[in-house]
Amino acid sequence: MTSFFDSDSPSNVAEYSVSELSGSIKRTLEQAFEHVRVRGEISGYRGPHSSGHAYFALKDDRARIEAVIWKGTFARLKFRPEEGMEVIATGRVTTFPGSSKYQIVIDSLEPAGAGALMALLEERKRKLAAEGLFDPARKRPLPFMPKVIGVVTSPTGAVIRDILHRIADRFPVHVVVWPVRVQGDGASEEVAAAIRGFNALEEGGPIARPDVLIVARGGGSLEDLWGFNDEAVVRAAAASGIPLISAVGHETDWTLIDHAADQRAPTPTGAAEMAVPVKADLEAQLANLSARLQAAATRQMDHRRHALRALARALPSLDQLLALPRRRFDEAAAGLGRGLQMNTANKRRSFERIAAHLRSELLTTKIREHRRHLLEAMSKAERCVERQIDRRQAHVSAADASLRALPSRLLGQIHRASDRISGLSTRADGAMAAELRRLKGALVAQDRVLQSLSYRNILQRGFALVRDGAGDPVKQAAAVTPGMALSLEFADGSVSAVAGEGGSAPTEAPKKRPARPAEPTKQGSLF
Repeated sequence: MTSFFDSDSPSNVAEYSVSELSGSIKRTLEQAFEHVRVRGEISGYRGPHSSGHAYFALKDDRARIEAVIWKGTFARLKFRPEEGMEVIATGRVTTFPGSSKYQIVIDSLEPAGAGALMALLEERKRKLAAEGLFDPARKRPLPFMPKVIGVVTSPTGAVIRDILHRIADRFPVHVVVWPVRVQGDGASEEVAAAIRGFNALEEGGPIARPDVLIVARGGGSLEDLWGFNDEAVVRAAAASGIPLISAVGHETDWTLIDHAADQRAPTPTGAAEMAVPVKADLEAQLANLSARLQAAATRQMDHRRHALRALARALPSLDQLLALPRRRFDEAAAGLGRGLQMNTANKRRSFERIAAHLRSELLTTKIREHRRHLLEAMSKAERCVERQIDRRQAHVSAADASLRALPSRLLGQIHRASDRISGLSTRADGAMAAELRRLKGALVAQDRVLQSLSYRNILQRGFALVRDGAGDPVKQAAAVTPGMALSLEFADGSVSAVAGEGGSAPTEAPKKRPARPAEPTKQGSLF
């Protein structure tokens, strides 16, 4: 008799292999939790794996669940996960049989609220500000008239068109565009690499080194603009050796690159206006300054002319200068004769007094001696008078020559200055005439382009333009109803008409003629 509790007796419990049991658990979990939303804090995030997948965990204060984001899903995320960020993950729960663990496969990821992103943004802002990256002393002034402008933005958006159009309107310069992604995975790395790449360009190289950089993107949500809050982008902007303008989002949008940039523009169009001045205003200011300079030169010459005339009137005449020396000479000449006569009389009296006491022989000898001395003295006096007269005449001649040369030198300087001013005025008139001819030629060329693109040229070839009662063009026959008032515009005028009954079925729309290529410009187009 076999015992009921015999261990060799068969059991009615089904047997499973490990793989079968793991697969059954996997199917049960996936069917029960096919679509779930889990809120938790990201833990253990180290960036995407070399395969492109991202592995981390979601946790709260009491539990933890492993999470994975596959490579294709990770590329579509609006923002990149970060350690410690509170998020809401949407996906399905499954198991990993290799380690008997369950995990959530995330299909979409969003922050647990704007407050979470703002808290992370404020924390990062405080960290970078503490390092001095936002210090106003680091910011540099923008160049007044740059020759080359570098733009970091998407080449397919409306932002680059707005910037190029605004620069062409204000002051056409050379623009170098570094195409990047401005949203999604890898956008922040491309923007940072573009800023560093522009700074690495050498002066005089094959690619012109920009004088100013513009980092631009259109408006969007906080998640769309999150790439410009990346730490790598902020550090690249702060370390840029080229002055940088941040034009990310609309006027109310703020990102961390705005604090690190040298200037912050409210819109991409505003960044273009900051980068270049208005050429027409500069030309008007230059013309105003040129006119002021010419007027100032004229006034200065008039002032110098009046001053010269006043000085000429203040100078004495030649007769006035020579009057006093002549009078002194006449008085000296008149006094010399009287002096000689008085001296002779005095000598005679002295001679007579002495002669009374002298003998005739001694007197004769003394007379001869005194006569000899007198003759010598008279000869010396005559020579002295002649030398004095010669010196006076030489002095008067030198003064006369200097007075005659002074007005001639001043007149020579005035004539030379007048000739130089006349030459400068002629050159200025020629330059203004040449500039007016150039501007007139450009205006005529633009008018020819406008006339060639006008639809009236098509009407000249026998076509007609159909308009409805509101004056709008009618492009399809299906838009015309019986009794509808129409206006037919021909090359020589317009005719009113009323649509009748019937008509042929709409035919296949004719193929559009290729657009006429625009005239080449100095700045190439990306489009």
